[in-house]
Amino acid sequence: MKLPIIAYGDPVLRKVCESIDENYPDLQKLISNMFDTMYAASGVGLAAPQIGLPIRLFIVDTGEDEDGKQGFKRVFINAVILEETGEPWAFTEGCLSIPEIREDVLRKPNIKVQYYDENWEMQEEDLSGMAARVVQHEYDHIEGKLFTDTLSLLRKTMLKSKLDSISRGDIHADYRMKFPKQRNKKR
Repeated sequence: MKLPIIAYGDPVLRKVCESIDENYPDLQKLISNMFDTMYAASGVGLAAPQIGLPIRLFIVDTGEDEDGKQGFKRVFINAVILEETGEPWAFTEGCLSIPEIREDVLRKPNIKVQYYDENWEMQEEDLSGMAARVVQHEYDHIEGKLFTDTLSLLRKTMLKSKLDSISRGDIHADYRMKFPKQRNKKR
């Protein structure tokens, strides 16, 4: 089932998420729905806060490479990045919660990450390149951070009106979104 993606401005995107255990209700169904949602939005990663759940869960699927081989596909539960190494490199990133905005973000190219997979088996992996970048982006989500947080003050100022438009729902996306509720203004 495709779920609505939470838009920029919703407080759930700023929460440091809570760990879960193997008894989390309907976890396998949730994971399946997250993949359906991510694929429908043409994404390569999706974190639980982006569907309104402040839990430490995210998924990644970088798709096929140029040779048609399966890319990097994983489920991350209660992930912890243990190490980030290498010279930071810039790459243009976007986010399903922040449609129509893409910016260069500096990230280190190598990480060591520990997590439970969808079968509740503890994993520890060394990742590099695009897999490391996507994991870092999604990991930021479960830490209450967005890629726009990495931008310079000048760039954030230049994007403010676009970000405000997203918060108000004045944006078009090719997928279902849920926008923050309008606050009643006192007069």
